Amino acid sequence: MKCVLLTGATGFIGSHSLSPLISKGYEVHAFSTNPPLGCNNPVIWHKANLFQSEIVDQVVEEVQPSHLMHLAWYTNPKLYWNSTENVSWVKASLDLIDSFIRNNGKRITIAGSCAEYNWNYGYCSERYTPLEPSSLYGVCKNSLHSIVNKVTEEVGLSSSWGRVFFLYGPGEPREKLVTSVIQSLSDNQPIKTASGNEIRDYLYVQDVADAFVELMDSTVQGPVNIGSGKPLAIGHILDLIGAQMQKNNLIQRGAINTVENYPFLVANTERLNNEVGWFPTYSISEGINLSIDRYNNSNLLSRPYH
Repeated sequence: MKCVLLTGATGFIGSHSLSPLISKGYEVHAFSTNPPLGCNNPVIWHKANLFQSEIVDQVVEEVQPSHLMHLAWYTNPKLYWNSTENVSWVKASLDLIDSFIRNNGKRITIAGSCAEYNWNYGYCSERYTPLEPSSLYGVCKNSLHSIVNKVTEEVGLSSSWGRVFFLYGPGEPREKLVTSVIQSLSDNQPIKTASGNEIRDYLYVQDVADAFVELMDSTVQGPVNIGSGKPLAIGHILDLIGAQMQKNNLIQRGAINTVENYPFLVANTERLNNEVGWFPTYSISEGINLSIDRYNNSNLLSRPYH
């Protein structure tokens, strides 16, 4: 039986990865500091965090996973770009990978980031775009990739690295673009924005999770961009949310004057599409609709009864 050890299992991408992993026939073991209660799926939860190296070693030795899907990282929306916590996560990740290798693991798939690229190039290719990160987060992700790539090459271990671009959907931190706009419009608060002409690559979170599972289940080696491959103006996202909530009048585009240093940032997805054989399921319109519905439902459930 295929057995995967999943980190970040209660996180944004990880929580959406459980069902597709089970559907692929994996026995799923998941690390979490707070395992969810009353789950209906057959996930086997292990209460620990990755900084508890002795407990991590014990779990890996006991489980003997064939696969490792490492999604956990420090993700505080306001701080993660240049927090020194990123350095600690490099060490914790290396300890986990070392334990996985010592216990006869077969394949590793790790979440990287588009922050590893030099964004001045705009259209990011795994083969051609320079890896010149400008943030500590990007530096640490890129450094971990370099080490993992060399280590797995030396020991003959299969490995892949999914470079995530921009994502949105249920479970997204409320400070992020899509959810923050949905929240403000739900509260009938006006939103003042820049022109919205910046071009980005956004992918619905379930698609991101599905892409990671397909990548891990494949034999594709090395870095693979996880994105839609489709350029999308930020203003178009704002307009979609406003239209679907019937509150476009609250969105004041161009009310803020800013200088956009990176007007275009999109993933080349040839490896993802042609080698992994994966394509997105959700259009931006469908993803926005689902995000609005989930936000409304979660607010409805959280309201007190009178």
